[in-house]
Amino acid sequence: MDHGYKIHRLAKDVYDVLQTLELADVVLLGHSMGSSVIWCYWDLFGPQRLRKLVFVDEPPFLTSNPAWSDADRRSSGAIWDLQGALNTCNAIAGPDGESTTRQLFNGLFTKNMAMAEKTRIIETFLKLPRQHAASLLYNHSAQDWRDVIPRISLPTLIVGGRASLVPWQSQEWIHQQISGSRLEIFEEEEGGNHFMFIEQPQKFNHIVSEFIGHRDAFAVR
Repeated sequence: MDHGYKIHRLAKDVYDVLQTLELADVVLLGHSMGSSVIWCYWDLFGPQRLRKLVFVDEPPFLTSNPAWSDADRRSSGAIWDLQGALNTCNAIAGPDGESTTRQLFNGLFTKNMAMAEKTRIIETFLKLPRQHAASLLYNHSAQDWRDVIPRISLPTLIVGGRASLVPWQSQEWIHQQISGSRLEIFEEEEGGNHFMFIEQPQKFNHIVSEFIGHRDAFAVR
């Protein structure tokens, strides 16, 4: 497919799947960009067909604004400025897109992550043509969800990593905005980076299973 690589299109895809399968009381779990897809789903469709939500290691807004206050920067959890976003997306879409992707992903694991697992994750992401990956990342980088997150009213679990590229403080901010939500931060020694669910699966699975009540979840990644 050569189009549709936008957060709102992915959110509509999730809605279409739930509607087509006539699913209700669904637990949506989103990791990284998948959390943004769920935030967009909420903005468009509210709590339709949903019961609980799980957000894993995603900031409310990836790209910083030089006009922001310190409080704005902390709440956003931005990992780059506009020029950084442009440079990264252009590099991914360019002739060195594969090596750029590999370099970016190297910072998403703790030092204890097995090389075989690193390779498997990176190779999976490289299946998407780099031009499409860059288009999606650029669209993703322009989305600010800070006015959506406080409107979430379902039971919510937020999971972050102390050593993640995503600032753990941004996960605390999300927790503070959603009434009654639960926050879990994985420490670095227990795999607390972007893929904590692979580095420490037993703890992650226990936390999520306990939260959802041992019922099925629908994961958005």
